[in-house]
Amino acid sequence: MIERYLLIASVFIPIIGSCTLPIIGRFSERIRNLTALGCVLASLAASLLMIPPALKGTVPAISIDFPLGCDFVLTADILALFMAVVSSFIGAVIIFYSFDYISHYDNRNEYYFMAVLFLGAMMGLVFSANLVFLYLFWEITAIASWRLIGFFREKEQVQKADKAFLVTVAGAFMMLVGFIYLYQKSGSFDLSVIKQAFASQPIPDIMVALILIGILTKSATLPFHTWLPDAGVAPSPVTALLHAAVLVKIGVYVFARLFITTFTISTVWHTVVPVIAAVSALVSAGAALVATDMKRIIAYSTVSQIAFILLGLAVGSDIAVAGGLLYILMHGLAKGGLFLCAGIVEQNTKTKDITKMGGLISAMPITAISFLACAFSVMGIPPFGGFFSKYLVFSGTFSSGHYFIGMTFLAGAMLTILYLMRTFNMVFMGDANISGVKEGSKAMVASVAALAILSLVGGLVINYPSGFAQAAVKQMLGI
Repeated sequence: MIERYLLIASVFIPIIGSCTLPIIGRFSERIRNLTALGCVLASLAASLLMIPPALKGTVPAISIDFPLGCDFVLTADILALFMAVVSSFIGAVIIFYSFDYISHYDNRNEYYFMAVLFLGAMMGLVFSANLVFLYLFWEITAIASWRLIGFFREKEQVQKADKAFLVTVAGAFMMLVGFIYLYQKSGSFDLSVIKQAFASQPIPDIMVALILIGILTKSATLPFHTWLPDAGVAPSPVTALLHAAVLVKIGVYVFARLFITTFTISTVWHTVVPVIAAVSALVSAGAALVATDMKRIIAYSTVSQIAFILLGLAVGSDIAVAGGLLYILMHGLAKGGLFLCAGIVEQNTKTKDITKMGGLISAMPITAISFLACAFSVMGIPPFGGFFSKYLVFSGTFSSGHYFIGMTFLAGAMLTILYLMRTFNMVFMGDANISGVKEGSKAMVASVAALAILSLVGGLVINYPSGFAQAAVKQMLGI
């Protein structure tokens, strides 16, 4: 019984708590900030407490009947808990970082409201076992993202926010059409009923294509990727939270939830999706290699790395799927750290153009070392956590016979090293081009240092996160 209360708390504490933040902020900004952090930490704690029973086979669930198959169903299996813990932990670090970063901007009450609401919607999405509510929470994240990307309210920011909203919502509409097709064939929106209806056959390709469009737009995968680099106009904690650590992971999570856990798809998609991912990885890595906007480089890197996750989930091997899930964690830690480092650099140098920087390591050594550590993890340098996730994805890909695709991704991995080292060298090494630069605030520096350390520690104690990911795979594949 207590697990059911924890499941409710993990979703509704941040959702309800977010609505109180604008009111609290009118009286005390400090209490508002702490309340925002407390809501996210409460969701994290509730998710962590549900892990032991889930690993023992007890899956907490809540079901409330509504008409037309729109039942409110929450289920906390290992896959959902994995995503919930990753999202809420990284979200908590970013909220803490925001205390100082956002402190001198306008619209602070709305920022915390939308950020915490987004995280609450993310919790609702990962635990939803009904397609209607999965779609509802999916769209709430789109609304929150729209407001957060346009945080500064200038014309350019608003236009880029509108673009992100329109692209992702259009994709979500196509996905909804696919959900309706599933309802017509199965008579229900509940994932358990749909799973039984398609237990002996793959779902029709038209349904896969419609749902996949929604997934690819949310995950900023080629050709729907352009909104993500443009979203760099948002504050750095927004880009870290929504467009590196959490938001773009929604798509790959739904891919795993539907196409691996719930029903099977035609074998052709195990080739089509990796090919799409391979093209996305190479094109975005090439764009990152020539870009000069620091946040845009990191955003293109996200597009490229999301392709590695899609590869792991799509090839069908249990090793690759485990690698894809582990990649979600390791990439979230490292890429969140890179964006937060970029925020410190941007606030202190007043520019995002890496050609105008240089020599910053002497003024901000902790930020520089943290950036390098997070970059090493994204590159897949041992013993950082990113190495092990990338190794599992490649191992599963080659063992499944996808040799050409695997070699294409190896080329993408080489490009990752080139553009991240180019960025580090131009920003932090060489002669100083900007005077009066200093290290970020204690809270901001502590946040990036924590993510950098965890990117390393995650590799040193890889048995624990990989064991969690493998447990999720066993439950997903029924092995």
